[in-house]
Amino acid sequence: MIVRTLKDMAGTDREVHAPTFVSRRMLLDADEMGFSFHDTILYAGTKTKIWYKNHLEAVYCIEGSGELECLDNGNKVYQIAPGTMYALDKHDRHILHAKTDLRMICVFTPALTGQEVHDEEGVYPLLAGSQRG
Repeated sequence: MIVRTLKDMAGTDREVHAPTFVSRRMLLDADEMGFSFHDTILYAGTKTKIWYKNHLEAVYCIEGSGELECLDNGNKVYQIAPGTMYALDKHDRHILHAKTDLRMICVFTPALTGQEVHDEEGVYPLLAGSQRG
């Protein structure tokens, strides 16, 4: 059994800081669950361009408000608020606009190793070890 708290993530390599967000990676590929599980806060007033061309992601908002702009279907915009879930089932390119701090619970498959960094297109690379299933 794996039991972790947000406090356990603080100051470790599982707490990843970026200019527009902080991601606390509760489960990673090394945990051998077949997916990774993250508690992420996108900072108020920021825009994050993302394209997970190597991963599928499901996201559930638990705090804050923002907008999800899908770049692959005519730039349709969806409102994000607590209780909203979205799944990037087609590797959808998108931009997250955080109106307030936006706290999201994210699940990735294949699992992230924890070393991934968004490139200029918003892509996470598929790193060795992240292909278990």
